[in-house]
Amino acid sequence: MAQAAQDLVREPYAGTDDEEFSRLTEPFRRELLAHCYRMLGSLHDAQDIVQETYLRAWRGFAGFEGRSSLRVWLYRIATSACLTTLNHRSRRVLPSGLGPSGDPDQPLTVAGPDVAWVHPLPDAALPAVDPATIVTTRSSVRLALVAALQYLPARQRAVLILRDVLAWHASEVADLLDTTTDAVNSALARARAHLARTGLTEDMFTEPADPADRMLLDRYAQAFQNADTAALLRVLREDVTMEMPPHLTWFAGRDAVIRFLTTTVFDRAGAVRTIPATANGQPALATYTRGADGLYHPHGLQVLTLTRTGVSRIVSFHDPSLFEPCSLPARIDGSGRPVGGR
Repeated sequence: MAQAAQDLVREPYAGTDDEEFSRLTEPFRRELLAHCYRMLGSLHDAQDIVQETYLRAWRGFAGFEGRSSLRVWLYRIATSACLTTLNHRSRRVLPSGLGPSGDPDQPLTVAGPDVAWVHPLPDAALPAVDPATIVTTRSSVRLALVAALQYLPARQRAVLILRDVLAWHASEVADLLDTTTDAVNSALARARAHLARTGLTEDMFTEPADPADRMLLDRYAQAFQNADTAALLRVLREDVTMEMPPHLTWFAGRDAVIRFLTTTVFDRAGAVRTIPATANGQPALATYTRGADGLYHPHGLQVLTLTRTGVSRIVSFHDPSLFEPCSLPARIDGSGRPVGGR
């Protein structure tokens, strides 16, 4: 990617006005990042593609003739770059997409380097939108949906996102992808049919905005931090699932999740502290574990799915490098206060 970027800037068009280019294109950067994230399932990959998109657009800006809007032109460049990337990379997944649920009494299995995981998207990376569209924007990056999108062929994925998320007309998508309207409609039908088979429901995409949902999140966070299994039993749905990339092992059902937490995570009193966070337009929980210095250090970022009947899904990314993009502190004390710099 770095070499490609160097190639793009080697011979910029003469006369390109950098300030004018920046003024006109910067308002689209965040929405392009969200688009590329939906396509690729990775914040890092999406950032690379957006950078490449802007380099290509800058190089060609002097020759942009306005046959389409600037926004459509940028989406054309970004989508093309995503499709090229997807032709050369393996599909990103979550543990539940790789095999059956595990036994909480058996050791966890860690995936090899050949497995590419879906990554969470910090809410800070989402585009600033008006209140009328904020729910739609957040729903379109829900972790379950992004993970399901990764199973679609690349062009079907692009069609579904452009049509159903961005609400483009079939003719506009056909023009962007250099295909026909009939081909777009056919790809869209197949993509929708696939998503229907995944079992995604509206109940999985509710906003934790009303007091009952906020109370549920607070009760879960308190129970987890206090290793209170009785309280967890009251907030977890019976069919709750728990996944922990980079571990292949995942658990299905409240009994299995509680047993795993009791025997593996809740082994020392006061060992865990939590801080609320947000990712993928969903409530999240940053977990910290106590170190030899007595301070608490990053352990995992739990992206939670809340429903009206309890917590239905926990995806705990055991990757401390995710904390900085989510603006989470590098260390905290026993009261949850940040300690020192990042």
